Amino acid sequence: MAEERDMTPQEEYGPVVGSCDHDGEEQVAPPSFEANQLSKIGHVIGVISGKGGVGKSMVTGILATQLARSGARVGILDADITGPSVPRMFGMAGKRLTALGNMFLPTISDGGVKVVSANLLLDHEDDPVLWRGPVLAGAIRQFWEETSWGPLDYLLVDMPPGTGDVALTVFQSLPVDGVVIVTSPQDLVSMIVGKAVKMANMMDIPVLGLVENLSYVACPDCGRKIEVFGPSKLPEVAAGYGLPVLGRLPIDPALAAAADEGKIEQAVPADALQDCVAAVREACAVVDAQA
Repeated sequence: MAEERDMTPQEEYGPVVGSCDHDGEEQVAPPSFEANQLSKIGHVIGVISGKGGVGKSMVTGILATQLARSGARVGILDADITGPSVPRMFGMAGKRLTALGNMFLPTISDGGVKVVSANLLLDHEDDPVLWRGPVLAGAIRQFWEETSWGPLDYLLVDMPPGTGDVALTVFQSLPVDGVVIVTSPQDLVSMIVGKAVKMANMMDIPVLGLVENLSYVACPDCGRKIEVFGPSKLPEVAAGYGLPVLGRLPIDPALAAAADEGKIEQAVPADALQDCVAAVREACAVVDAQA
């Protein structure tokens, strides 16, 4: 019988390659995590951003919903350990992970999306997670090695913003097939996207393309697109890095409200991020063909 399991990650890993400690010595990369026999994960796709507040978790939720609607078996590993929002979007507020033996069992949404998140381990969803970098890495390891994901076509990893410890751990320790970069229409977009692209390139992870969130608001009377934050610079930035634009998401109060209420799967428009879905499928098909 499944039961609740407490998790206290251990400080298993030192800092990662690409930086130096205070004595000037190069730091050691964490080892690759091992998949368990109860998880058959086809492909791992990261959703990342160069900064916070751009709606990365919303994009993860939309992408997972659309893939699941198409018949794919989908999971979300919520790697944004200190700021997780995925469980609430999928109607899991107040729920907790269960376990079978030493293995976590993902919580499953109404639409069949499997989710593992730090918020599903807390007594209250607003409790803070006060863990240092090595402990965060230990949590990611447990979410991968000690979770019975079962058969999945796609595991989406909702990354924390920026280029810190957790992002490096995921890139170096999980078999990531590609990443989707989420940004917003601001003057700093070029720098923000640049940081994420360069990090992915340093880790030899393919960038599938860019998604712009909060891109515009549609006039409720005439449907005209009003670019609240000014004209989008995404096409120019994407062209500069040789990347495709995978979608522009509007400011959608109804969708935001549905996510707050745990009903994102019911509220995602049928045409949302279809180019992004296609890019994920095509990239994974290439990986399969090369295997």
